[in-house]
Amino acid sequence: MATLTLPGFVNAHSHAFQRALRGRTEGADFWGWRESMLDLARELSPEQVRSGYVQVYREMLAAGYTVVGEFHYLGLPEAHAAVEAAAEAGIELVLLLAAYGRGGLERFRQESPSDYLEQLESVRVTGVRVGLAPHSVRACPRDWLEELGRYAAAERLPLHVHADEQPREIEECLAEHGLRPIELLAETGCLGPHSTVIHATHADARELDLLAEAGARVCVCPTTEANLGDGFVPIVELCQRGIGICIGSDSNVRIDPLEELRELEGIGRRKTGRRGVIGLSTLLCFGADEGAASLGLTSWPDVDVDLEHRSLAGVEPRDVDAALVFGCGADVFV
Repeated sequence: MATLTLPGFVNAHSHAFQRALRGRTEGADFWGWRESMLDLARELSPEQVRSGYVQVYREMLAAGYTVVGEFHYLGLPEAHAAVEAAAEAGIELVLLLAAYGRGGLERFRQESPSDYLEQLESVRVTGVRVGLAPHSVRACPRDWLEELGRYAAAERLPLHVHADEQPREIEECLAEHGLRPIELLAETGCLGPHSTVIHATHADARELDLLAEAGARVCVCPTTEANLGDGFVPIVELCQRGIGICIGSDSNVRIDPLEELRELEGIGRRKTGRRGVIGLSTLLCFGADEGAASLGLTSWPDVDVDLEHRSLAGVEPRDVDAALVFGCGADVFV
């Protein structure tokens, strides 16, 4: 079999347990879907997490992802189960343990930032790669954000946070703080080169400027954002500002890095009316290098493309990369 070796794709944002929701909640808005998600999360045991995550992580490997950043908020025993599942499946994992000060379910929450940091370090001490993950400005009060921002910077750990996914989230943040979510993250020390904002689909120009000034990244999850009605990421504006972009499978309604990258360019084309908004090499960088950097990695496993796959039949060698991104599904990887 003739193959092409590429840097493995990096899934910078995953909630593996949500794979079980695919096809079950169509027709509701984001907030209705969230209630179904909470119902699912409420019942999961560590054993169910481990067995379910093994299957999801194997799907990711088969789809060309060789690393996953698991944004985990189901509880500490379940975090260890996720680590075990990744080891069994054979995928590299960075555990983004979520900080949850309020809202959600009791199992998501810690009593204080120090309680959260103790949990994080109890995982880190085992040798697992970790990152801080204040879930959102909804889930973490200002003092939590300030303490976690300081800790991430001092320890040189990745910090990932959901922001600007839904208009209601922005309205609530403005009502509580007089600031939009990314403005609040900037004020509390949660933006920097080690930071990744998840979604940013409703970020305004000022917030995008703050991301650029901080050297922070945005993780875009187009298949999930489409499925949940989150809106379109401002991809053209992100690229114009030179903001680093990575991809994630998020709710795992689809597991296919090529589809995520294709949709990024597709959004750009729909917005501008022209093709080639994002260069091919840049798209591949978004799929691999930027995701690895967002997780604090300097090396990660490669992936092989089956050059004899029917989707690449008749493609000239010079066009393989473009055909891969714009004309193939995840079954092209071996």
